[in-house]
Amino acid sequence: MAEFGLDPAFVATSQALGDLRLCEARLQRDARYPWIVLIPRRPGLREIEDLSPADRIALMDEIVLAGDAVRAVGAALGLAVDKLNVGALGNVTPQLHVHVLGRRLGDPAWPGPVWGHSPAEAFAPTALEAAVVAAKTALNL
Repeated sequence: MAEFGLDPAFVATSQALGDLRLCEARLQRDARYPWIVLIPRRPGLREIEDLSPADRIALMDEIVLAGDAVRAVGAALGLAVDKLNVGALGNVTPQLHVHVLGRRLGDPAWPGPVWGHSPAEAFAPTALEAAVVAAKTALNL
């Protein structure tokens, strides 16, 4: 049986937070948005339909938990979250993953999508640390 492997694109663009029951949770490295990516730790997945029914339920629970964490990251960074966006696009990185993204009125891409809008902005070291601590606390990691 194949083993789970993380696509290198996630390593390049996000910070590891830890493992939930199903997913690896990662903080997207774009200081403009509170943003968590969930990657189910199962080999060869491309679509949500590829998950077992039990794993689909676990994924939904983890999306809700990540929404709480996104709001906590937003609070830690002073970025109010007016709307949660949840998406499993996979057009660029086909490995199954779900974005849980905090949006706010007037953010750089509002009201359009963030994907392809503009290059990511790096976190200041203290802001990255605050975001990671807030996310891990909310995710119980």
